[in-house]
Amino acid sequence: MRPRRAALTLALGAALLCAVPATGPAAQADSRAPAARSRPPHARPGQATARPSPTGTVTSPDGRTLFTDRYGRVLRLRGLNIGKTDTVTEAHVAQLARDGFNLMRLNIRWEKAEPHRGRYDTGYLRHLDRVLDWADRYRILVLIDWHQDVFGPAFGHNGIPAWATRTDGLPFEPDPDDWFADYFQPAVQAAFRHLYDDPDLRAAQRTAYAKVASVLRGHRSLLGYDLFNEPFGPVPGDPTDPQNQIDAAAALERGRLAAMYRRLIGAVRSADRDAWLFVEPTVLVGQGVPTGLPGFTDPRPGTDRIGYAPHYYDTAVESGADWDPADRFIERYEAAIGGYPAAHRLPVLVGEWGPPQATTPGNAEMIRRQVPSMERFATGWTAWYDCRADRGGGYCVYDRDGSPAPGKEPVFAPYAPAVAGLPGTESYTRATHTYTLTLTADHTTRRAWTVISLPATAFPHGARLSVTGGGPAAKVIGPGQAGLLLPAAQPGALIRVTATDAR
Repeated sequence: MRPRRAALTLALGAALLCAVPATGPAAQADSRAPAARSRPPHARPGQATARPSPTGTVTSPDGRTLFTDRYGRVLRLRGLNIGKTDTVTEAHVAQLARDGFNLMRLNIRWEKAEPHRGRYDTGYLRHLDRVLDWADRYRILVLIDWHQDVFGPAFGHNGIPAWATRTDGLPFEPDPDDWFADYFQPAVQAAFRHLYDDPDLRAAQRTAYAKVASVLRGHRSLLGYDLFNEPFGPVPGDPTDPQNQIDAAAALERGRLAAMYRRLIGAVRSADRDAWLFVEPTVLVGQGVPTGLPGFTDPRPGTDRIGYAPHYYDTAVESGADWDPADRFIERYEAAIGGYPAAHRLPVLVGEWGPPQATTPGNAEMIRRQVPSMERFATGWTAWYDCRADRGGGYCVYDRDGSPAPGKEPVFAPYAPAVAGLPGTESYTRATHTYTLTLTADHTTRRAWTVISLPATAFPHGARLSVTGGGPAAKVIGPGQAGLLLPAAQPGALIRVTATDAR
């Protein structure tokens, strides 16, 4: 029966949100949760899916490549980085789900997987497998991040095993005041050169990636792999000279790094044909330097599953400054980031972003502007980092009591994880607890559910939804989430969804 009105108001009270059976992406685990690796049942047309997962892409009118699921819905991924300290627990994963996130970037390290050459740490691999079991249970997608900072433990950092570190006897003198300056030390430069060039190290790295992929494949939560965190390499001449850095980064991306990515794509594909594979540019993209990476071919049968995973950091802020909008960092970054994924039709997932703290006016403003900025060029993001600290200290997105850290509330804003139609604008005004989504109806709108995440961090008293433009039916599909079906929406119609505090 066609609804009599083109607008529907749905009250989602706090008690109702907590009492609905756990069937949504943020659902809590219970005895009815399916086994870790079973496939979700095939949903009938119009049925809300429990776990929107990227199976394809679509190109938006402005040229962006966006993730879609098997129903044709546009997916939006939001989450946090997690796991650098190897202390991930089920409680961490459950917290992500409760706070409305649908993605985690799980930081793993080669040094942990293979601490001795040819000998894999089965306990560490079982731990990774267990983390993905929890992600399966709580409906969180996982991006495996092969992490490194300043190469590895041989230099007091993490990533590449000590046994795979070759320095040619060159010196290493760490800078206690600037960890990133350690990259320019002669020993570190040599270690990267050997990693890229030495046939035995190339083979060992390929084997490690294939090993981890063989352990984790089949998890329904597994989105894919970020193949190499913040790639770096040799800088001929004075490594502190900005032009030398730019020239070296371009040469690395066109040559050694591109060759590494081809090897690692092949390594993962030897064990897993379904996972998405993400390539990263060098960190200079944060200074407005476009990447020099070439395109890559995916050997999997069917369409390619390759994405682009840049980071979104302001160098001055990373060095301790409060952000100054006059430096036009966001504008310069957006100008630098768009060409490569547009040319190769790659979805963009920002792997890391966020200032060390956002208690200062400039940094708080930067976070407020970065969230809508990423909506303009990315299909998802993971903020750095899932941890707790007093008074918004460090990179932690949580305060000590588990609430959003001061200034980092935009990380926890409501959003639409799955849109049946073409997403338009999306905004959240914290002062009035008002969320607005617009979308343009297409062939998916009348037969697939649009999912909206309304976490308690934004709507502690529940939310009241108002929908205009499509004659909708609405339904709560899980704690902190609403599902909208628009059976009367005509293709091309503008739909507006507004959520306000139910108090």
